[in-house]
Amino acid sequence: MRTIRALLGVIIAATCAMAALPGVALAAPTAPYTVLVIDLNDHQRLRTDLFTGAWESNTAEMDAQLGDGDAFTLGAHWRDETDHLWNTVRTVPPAGESWEVGRTYAATSAGGAVATLSMDGSGQTCAGSGQVTVKQVERDAATRRLTAFAAAYAFHCDGESGLIDGEIRWNSDLDYVALDHTSRLDFGQQALGAVSRVSASFTPQGSVPVTFGAASLGGADPAAFQIVDNTCSGRTIAVGDICDVRVVAVPTRTGSQEAILFLADGSSYGKRRIPVTVEGFHSVVGTYYPVGPGRIMDTRSGFPNLPQAPIGPGGEVDLQVAGRADVPADGVSAVVLNVTVTGPTADSFVTVYPSGEARPTASSVNFAAGWLGSNNVTVKLGANGKVKVYNRAGSTHVVVDVVGFYAGSNAIRYANGMGGQFHPVKPTRLVDTRTTGAAIPAGAVRRFFVDFGPELSGRAGSLVLNVTAVAPEKSGFLTAWSGLGGVPSASTVNYGAGKVVPNLAVVQSNYQCDCGTTYGVNTFSLYSSQKTHVVVDLVGVMDPTLTPNGLRFSPTSPTRIVDSRSGLGTSGALGPNVTRTVTAPPALVTDATQALAMNVTAVTPTDATVLTVWPAGAGLSKPTASNLNPAAGQTVSNAAISGIGPADAFHVHNLAGTTHLVADVVGRFDLYPYTAGSGGTFTVVRAGQAP
Repeated sequence: MRTIRALLGVIIAATCAMAALPGVALAAPTAPYTVLVIDLNDHQRLRTDLFTGAWESNTAEMDAQLGDGDAFTLGAHWRDETDHLWNTVRTVPPAGESWEVGRTYAATSAGGAVATLSMDGSGQTCAGSGQVTVKQVERDAATRRLTAFAAAYAFHCDGESGLIDGEIRWNSDLDYVALDHTSRLDFGQQALGAVSRVSASFTPQGSVPVTFGAASLGGADPAAFQIVDNTCSGRTIAVGDICDVRVVAVPTRTGSQEAILFLADGSSYGKRRIPVTVEGFHSVVGTYYPVGPGRIMDTRSGFPNLPQAPIGPGGEVDLQVAGRADVPADGVSAVVLNVTVTGPTADSFVTVYPSGEARPTASSVNFAAGWLGSNNVTVKLGANGKVKVYNRAGSTHVVVDVVGFYAGSNAIRYANGMGGQFHPVKPTRLVDTRTTGAAIPAGAVRRFFVDFGPELSGRAGSLVLNVTAVAPEKSGFLTAWSGLGGVPSASTVNYGAGKVVPNLAVVQSNYQCDCGTTYGVNTFSLYSSQKTHVVVDLVGVMDPTLTPNGLRFSPTSPTRIVDSRSGLGTSGALGPNVTRTVTAPPALVTDATQALAMNVTAVTPTDATVLTVWPAGAGLSKPTASNLNPAAGQTVSNAAISGIGPADAFHVHNLAGTTHLVADVVGRFDLYPYTAGSGGTFTVVRAGQAP
């Protein structure tokens, strides 16, 4: 194919269906000019047939045809071994008239009473209208036929607002403006709230330099884009030189948003029109995905590839999590684990923290010698997809089950869809077998339901529950799950005989229940290996359907914000029936933060007691639900997700005796602004044992 001096605009971030013709920036042409300039701007219909370009005799076969009545057609042809392509512009003055210099003629593709203007791209055309501005007419003195012609034109296909414009020069000494420029800015798919930048480039390719004027955004959705840099406006750019206008996309809603980048260029039409598009979508970053539960570590059996031995004093395990037990290998910010301690030889604690980071002054599970128990642990993943499991003193076996993860990038979206947003619920007691029904027998399964009403019951994909085993007859475990399939091998609460042992759990729910409604209600099941009473409190739901006012999770390395022993966060032990208010450090929250994920520890209470955590300054009374139920002298921890009030504070209430308090923050829940609005409050209508 011949070298073509063409305006083959660069396509940014997407591919247009446009023939790939090579463009070479040559020196400015010299008069007399025979040139056909075509600029497709934001035109679409003939985009695959017409080519943006400045066609002249040294880059294409130029074909000028004269007809009766000043009819003039200028075409540009180029060929290679297999293709013959051509672009043609035809102009005819109104019936019975001749071209007059300086006059602008209204035109249609049919002509007649108005001028004729038609476009042909290798045989493809469209009906349309526009205008022709005549700039030069030279005639043979004897025949009055045209010997030179210059005009500017602008054309729209019927039913389309997109513009084609350009210049016609035949045997003309009049200079002309032409630009090689980016043909389209297509940002592709972009998450709401994300910002990306691309540039539109402009290079003069006509016979004279171009002085650029103002750049602006218009069209249907200009608010979805911003001009952030501009090296064109107010400058005169020589032929062959380049300038840029940089645009950012900030989509304001899902779906396609379109705008036009306008740049004044001193041409006959006066400006370039560059289409700008973006496809907005809801990010999944910070949303929750339930898995399993799946076992990923058990020191009792040496799984996986570990010594079959407890973790000794000061010992730690570097545990691979990403890529195992249905946790994706990439794109995960944090995982939710159930960490069980069994057979410890000394009073100690286990800390789970991101691999590759310094071990924090924080604990995940606190226990006494001989203790059996578990805790729900949310932990940020290290960059290598691992976490560290550290034991402070003595030796202990540790079992780790993964129950869910939070998305850290939109790579998760393509394989896993939309995750769940967290919706806090005022802590509400759903189950208490001490007062309703009987203890769960050893080896038995009980199914329970929670009804949020017809609008929201089907939306709660997972329930955030505080599950407490009360006075079991023997040591054993509870497992909470959706009830679908058999009982999972992983445990939710591990308990000793006669103890009161709570644990936070995020439990997938099921909707199949004959519970006296015409709509599906959320159900879950509990299995107990030994006979025990059970108390279940609801603290929130994970909703994958973008119900308004959902919260997204941002993990942090475990950070201690309360230690009443040292006066951090609050000073001195909490006495009986005492409420303390704790304010979150500014570094851990933002204006959008509405809840904190924490590990709360009671340290050596003098009596058996109950600790309750709830938002401060939000007009809520103390809930009847509990977060911790420690026995006298017991140092025990439990995960808690607590809302914070407008002053970024939460309350902690101690029921009996005195106890010291420790709280470590592992992340925050922020309002996702693109679903903020009225409605969408999950409120329990009914709850109970399902038939």
